[in-house]
Parts: sequence; structure tokens; C-alpha cells
Amino acid sequence: METASLHDLKERLEGELRIDKLSKALYATDASVYRKTPLAVAFPKSTSDLQKLILFAKEHSIGLIPRTAGTSLAGQCVGDGIVVDVSVHFTKIISVDKEKMQVTVQPGVIRDELNTYLEPYGLFFGPNTSTANRCMIGGMVGNNSSGTTSIRYGITREYTSSLKTILSNGEEAEFKALTTDEFLGKTKLDSFEGSIYRSLHKELSNKEIQEEIIREFPKPQIHRRNTGYAIDELLKSDVFGGKKDLINVCELLSGSEGTLAFTTEITLQLVPIPPKLSAMVVPHYRTLEDCLTDVAPTMKHNLHTCEMMDKVILDCTKNNRDQLKNRFFVAGDPAALLMLEVKSDTEEDLQKQIEALLATIEASGLSYSNSILNAQEGKMAAELRKAGLGLLGNIVGDKKAVACIEDTAVAVEDLKDFIGEFTQIMAGYKQSAVYYAHAGAGELHLRPMLNLKKSDDVHLFRAITTDVAKLTKKYKGSFSGEHGDGIVRAEFIPLMIGDKNYQLLKRVKSYFDPTNIFNPGKIVDAFAMDESLRYTIDRKEPEIKTLLDFSDSEGILKAAEKCNGSGDCRKTHQSAGGMCPSYHATKNEKDTTRGRANALREFLTTSEAPNKFNQKELKEVFDLCLSCKACASECPSNVDVATLKTEFLYQYQEANGYPLRGKLFAYNTQLNKLGSKVSGLTNAIYDSSFFGGLLKSSAGVAKERTMPKVYSFNFDKHLQTLNNKNTKNKKSIALYIDEFTNYLDVELGKDAIEVLTKLGYDVELFYAESGRTYISKGFLKQAKKLALDNIEKLKVFADKNIPVVGLEPSAILTFRDEYRRFTTDKETITKIATNCYLIEEFLANEITAGVLNSDVFTTATKKVKIHGHCHQKALSNQKVTFDILNLPKNYEVSIITSGCCGMAGSFGYEKEHYEVSMQIGELKLFPAVRKSPEDTIISANGTSCRHQIYDGTKRQAKHPITILKEALL
Repeated sequence: METASLHDLKERLEGELRIDKLSKALYATDASVYRKTPLAVAFPKSTSDLQKLILFAKEHSIGLIPRTAGTSLAGQCVGDGIVVDVSVHFTKIISVDKEKMQVTVQPGVIRDELNTYLEPYGLFFGPNTSTANRCMIGGMVGNNSSGTTSIRYGITREYTSSLKTILSNGEEAEFKALTTDEFLGKTKLDSFEGSIYRSLHKELSNKEIQEEIIREFPKPQIHRRNTGYAIDELLKSDVFGGKKDLINVCELLSGSEGTLAFTTEITLQLVPIPPKLSAMVVPHYRTLEDCLTDVAPTMKHNLHTCEMMDKVILDCTKNNRDQLKNRFFVAGDPAALLMLEVKSDTEEDLQKQIEALLATIEASGLSYSNSILNAQEGKMAAELRKAGLGLLGNIVGDKKAVACIEDTAVAVEDLKDFIGEFTQIMAGYKQSAVYYAHAGAGELHLRPMLNLKKSDDVHLFRAITTDVAKLTKKYKGSFSGEHGDGIVRAEFIPLMIGDKNYQLLKRVKSYFDPTNIFNPGKIVDAFAMDESLRYTIDRKEPEIKTLLDFSDSEGILKAAEKCNGSGDCRKTHQSAGGMCPSYHATKNEKDTTRGRANALREFLTTSEAPNKFNQKELKEVFDLCLSCKACASECPSNVDVATLKTEFLYQYQEANGYPLRGKLFAYNTQLNKLGSKVSGLTNAIYDSSFFGGLLKSSAGVAKERTMPKVYSFNFDKHLQTLNNKNTKNKKSIALYIDEFTNYLDVELGKDAIEVLTKLGYDVELFYAESGRTYISKGFLKQAKKLALDNIEKLKVFADKNIPVVGLEPSAILTFRDEYRRFTTDKETITKIATNCYLIEEFLANEITAGVLNSDVFTTATKKVKIHGHCHQKALSNQKVTFDILNLPKNYEVSIITSGCCGMAGSFGYEKEHYEVSMQIGELKLFPAVRKSPEDTIISANGTSCRHQIYDGTKRQAKHPITILKEALL
């Protein structure tokens, strides 16, 4: 189509229409295996914008692909028309009717955030997907989502009371529950809406059509049924001879994947908040068959969830930093386990339910261990299970667990036999599979391991999907239980429901959308399931040389390809964790971990340039990455964008030159060293409104920032003085005086020496520049030289078993993290990494070992609030800080549930990043600090964090060691 037409549309919209290369690349994929580059991406602000888009699509015969979070597994959100993203502006909770137990929302409201909003009303929306902290109500309706709680709370279709929509001619229409007379009245309307009702009435009143539907559709007891359009649900109304008094076309629209109308408002039926008390019983099994055998008997209990995880998923969690803590309940090496949740309003009844459930499990004798988890432990186990989908991306190499047959649902009583035959099919193809299931609902997320870059495996992709579709039909199951038809399964709808019913679906589509503008290629007239794949089949793999070592992922391209699109990085600041701070502020897809990984994959794969990194689009997509490393631990696939960014910066700057400001920040340690020789003059210049302002302006630093002071201090002399005063009776340690402590945080270095010597440690000092400033700015040659030099020095301490203890997380943790990518001597760097500690880690270990106690600390009462450094959260944990600050026995310590502070080294100083930096701080951290009384101590172990807290709140935060020093007797 002509670009001029798109430019004209762009001018007429209140919202945005993006036609740039980067935006189209970002929206070419979802969480499926498909890739279709759209013509444009629209971000409508109003119903009027949507009407303009619809009429434009009709005039130019192009498709509109509705999208919210883009977490669809079947390809529902990709297409070659205009992607319409309503996640940015259609995000309002419009009203709550407590008496009717209903809420009306726009489609871009996040499921978990809706339930947080509803909590004061004592109500909640039941369907609970694994993506609940970022998936949106519009997507849940379009997909008829269900999730882990469906055995208790059912599916989205059952809660969709009314939908305000725009039809394919631009006309607005509301669909809701109607009596027979009201429905028949609609058929008399002289409008496009009226014609839809007339056509539906005519079709479904036909007895032969009704009989064909009943004969061919999945068994009615399977409530996870998303194959095609839910015309079978409409037959339950007395309009068509059924028993239900009301008929609601929303039942047809739910699960229609945006192919019939464009939804603008959704009214949901709610239910009371479930009982507060809960427990989870987790039986472990040596075989998958034993596990499946126990599903039917356990389902006779009053379960809220009945989930299954197999060994493949469980093994993936071993390599995920964020999920390791959630494996606490796993006993041995099970082939599979069930997660059975019960709830109650009383402890007595809850205990009875647990005992009854255990009795059933023990009676079968099939499990070898039965873990019993309390409510909090159950949440942790549920998080492990939720992460399962994304964790499959952790599998190194091109063979991945592919979504194609992962949505089969059969009657619970058929489950074991179905799996038996499925296993035979897979054995025939010499294939292993991943078994990951809502077992209590009869739904198994079965995934074959395939390499869709190779034609042989693409043939298997189709063959396996076809055979499993036939098997599902044999058991009269649903081939699309909750993930929808999309591209991957729509081709098989005629097989699943018969050709006559399929022709009926095509007619239903034509009644709603005669020009086929709404999400074409989905449900009817489907795209081929083995075309438009994310990767070009049998391509020659690009050879991409990097300075950093990405061999753990088989290269940087495969490191980016680990992203499977699950969208965990689209959770907002209202969810737990820090990923991804720039997205929290901007709500822009390009600022997600997914967006950055997708862009890198796209341009590394498609670029013909000698230096494939030399792309302005990549510069744009990495620009707001704060290198916080939250993604390295929170992304289930461990996509470490901070590391990808530093390699990109290096490669890009090698081609385009290193900018002056980048050099100033990268060589900051050398400049501080020079400035410290005349620290009084240097600091006076920094403080001067004229000279300081001139310096900031010329260096591209935000004028609002305060500049850190530089100092010169003889730490060796200070240590000698304190050694003469204190008796040494504990182990030898090396205190790492990093580049920040040496020239900026001198008082902190002094405090650390005083604390450690007072506690009786034999302290020696290790001076070294970590290379953090070089790494953050992409000066990798300089960083590598430093790293290799430091590795030799650190090896000496490791060989002598002298722990190296550091104060600044971004410096000491570099030895554990980035240094691994600078050397091929993995044995040495692993030994060094395990010998380097945050000072909080070291002291917390000493507390655990019984070496340290509260005897030498004050008994005064004080309150302390902790903000942890991002690298600490990603590579260590905040509990160690909490533990050491509890050494003074009357200190009341709590952790601020903040993400990134927003400073991130030089990022927050850069004038073009200042606003985003402060927006990030304002999300959680700044309000929490401001609410704290003046006598509450704010703890922050990162030098950047302390500066950001001061600039944002004018409160002076202290390093935990300074707090301990002040608490010494």
C-alpha cells in the first residue's frame, strides 16, 4: 500500500501511528513461533480513532490485528496489516457496581491490577492465567482465558456480561444478556447490528445445523473449549430450544480472537474474594503415568487448583536465579509432580481437607513424597509453575519446546489414556515432549522439542500437530483449550468440528465482518501453520563475532533468541520485582526486555552490513536500558539485556566512534584520581553555579543533578592506626577498595575498616578499578584489560582462601558476572567468583556460622528502611542486608519494595535521561522515602542509589556498613 495513505491516516488520529522499521519489527512477533511484519502499528486514544482505523482498513482492504500485552502463544497477535495496540491508552477501570458484583473496564486493564483495585470491594475476577501480572482483560476475552483456577472459577466467557464494540462498518454496538423477546427484537433492527442478529437466528434455528454442532463439537463437560467460535454455547438458550432464559452474544465474541468486532469496553461479572486460608499438597512421582493416575481421585476433593509440572520444566528452574528459591519444596528428582491447592475460612476445616487429600494420595501409593506447603510457600510454588512457560526458553541451542499441540483438553476420565496414545505418537517420531498441565481441567500443555530453523523439524511440526489433532478428535476433546486457535491450530478446525460446522463458522465471520478486516487468517481462512515462522528455514546462521564470551548461549544471536515473547518484562511497577524500569516509566514496548531482545535478533539476522550492530534502531532500543540486570534474574529465559547492551555499545562505537561524554564517564576513575589531588578546588568548581553549570552543560549532564564530591585519603594509614587499637581473633579478609570508595565514598571505606577491625578481622586492603564504568559505556577493550589484570590478583586471594569483601555492589559483583565473559579460563573465574562477597553477604554468613552476634552493638531503638541495589537483587539477595542490620537487637528493619532507583550509574546524570530517571524513582522509591519519618534511617548500599535518593527526596541515605559503624558500642 502507498505510504502516503498511511501518513494521511497518521495525521487524522489523536493517537499514534508508527510506520518506522523498529516499531514494525517489535510488533512482528508475539509469544508464538510466528513472525509477520505489519504495515504499521497504531496506538489509538479514543473510540473515534478506532472507527477511523476500521474505515481505513475497509477502504484499503487491509487487516487490523488487535493487541494488548502480546503474550499469545498461537500467533493471534501477528499479521501483515495494522497492529492496533490498546495497551497504552485504553487502560481505565470505568466503574464498579458492588451490588451487581460487576466491573466495567477498557481492554488494556491488567488482570492482577484489576483484582488489586477490586480488593476493597471484597470482589475479584476469577480466571487466573500464568501471565496474570501483565495480561490484559481485552486479551483474556479475545482468547477466552482460564488458567490455574478454572476448576473453581471457570473461564472468561462465563464472566463476560457485556461488550461495547465497534463493528466492521464503524457502527458501535453493545452485546449483552437478552431475553428471547429482546433477542428477537434485535433481529428487527434496521442496522448492521440487526443484520447480525437476523443471520445468527436464521442459522442456529435450523435443526440440522444444531444436530451437527452437538455431534461434532467437543464433549460438553470439557469447559476449556476454544476451537472456532462458541456457537454451541448459543444453543443452550431457549431462543434455540435450550434451557437458559437468557442469550448473550458475548459468549460468541469471547474466544473469537478479535475476528468479529473491536472491543472498547468490557463488563465483567465478579465473585467474592476466595477464602484467605490456603495450603498446597505436592505429591512427587517417579513416572508421568503414576502422576496422571492420581489426577482423577484427587479431583474428587474440593480443589482450587490441580496443576502438573514435569522433569523438563523443573530442571529448567535449576538455572534461573530468581526461581531457585522457589524450588525449596522439590524432593529428589521427580518425573512429575502435582500441585493441589485447598482453601478454607477456618484452620480446622483446612486441616481436615489436607488430611483427606493426603489419605487419597497415600491410598494410591503412587507418590514417593508429599510436601505440604502453607499459604506463603504455596505462592512461591505457584510462581515456580507460572514461570514454567518462559523457563523453556532457557534450553540452550536451537531445539526448543514448541507450542503447537500444547493446548489439548480432554475429559479428565480420558486423560491417562489420551496421554498413553500421545506418548506412542511421540515415540513414533523419536521425540521427547514437555508435559506441563492444568491436569484437573484435563488440559495438558504438551510440547515437542523441535528446531524450527530446519526443514526436517518443520515437517515434524506439521506432522505431529496433525496426528495429535486426530487423536484429540478421537477423544472428542478440544484442540484449543485456552491458548486459542491463532495461526498454529486454525488450520485444523475443519478436522476438529467437521466441515459443515466449519462452513457455518465462515458464514458467521461474514455476517460480522464481510470485508475480512478483523484479524484475518485466524479461525477461518487460516494462514498455513508452517509458514511465516520466526526464523527463515534452513538459513545459513549469521556469523557474529563478539568481544564478550557468549558461549554459554552458543553466541550472542542465540542469547537474544532465548526470548520466547512471554512478556514477563511487561509487568508494571505494581508487580513484584524490578524488570523493566524504563518500561515502567514509558509503557513502550521498545523499552521491554522482550523488545530489546527481539530488535537485536531481528537486525542481527536480517542486516547485510559488515557490522550488523551498526543500526540506528538498535541504538534507539538500547538507549533507555539502565543495565539494572533485573532481566538476568527475573526473565524466565534469563535474557541478560545489560550484557547484550554493553556488547552492542562496543560494536556500534567501534564503527561510529566513541563520544566525548562516553569517554568522560568511562574514564571517570582517572578523572576522579586527578581531581582528588586538588579536591578542594575540584569540589568548589562542582559547587559553583557558573563553573559547575558550564561543566554540566559541556558534558551533557542534567543541570538538576548534584555532582559527587571527590576526596583523597590514605586508607592504609587508617587501617594501621585501627590495627594497633583492636585485637585480631578472627579470619583474614581482603577489603576491596573499589574506584568509587577510593575517590568518592571515602567515609564509607573508613567505616568499613573500623567495623571489620572492631569485629576482630585481620584486614588487608585490595585496591583495583573494577571496570564498571568501562563496561557500562561499552569500552570493552579497556574493561577486558582491567579484568584480566584483576583476575591474576584475585586468584592469589582465592588460592589462599582469603575472602574478598566489597562495599559497592556494581563493583564487587562485576567479578562474579561480567568477568566470566572476559576470560576462557572458566575454572579460575569460577573459583574467584565464589570467593568474592558483598560485605553484607560476608557478615550474614558469619552470623549464620555463629561468629557474629549483637554483643558489640547498641541496644538503642531505631527504624531502618532498606533500598537494595539492582545488581544485588539480581546476583545476590536483599536478605543479607536485612540480616546484618538486625545485629543491633532493637533495630526495626524493613525492606522497601522498590525496583530500580532510576540513577543506574551515569544514566541518570545524562540530560536526555534525567526525566525518565526521576520518573522511575517516583514510582516506588521516592514516595516510600518521603513517607518515612525523619528519624528513620534510609539504607542504600549503592553509591548511585544514595545520590538518586538525595536528588529526589533530599534525604541522606547511608550504606549498611555506616549504619553498623554508628551502632558499634
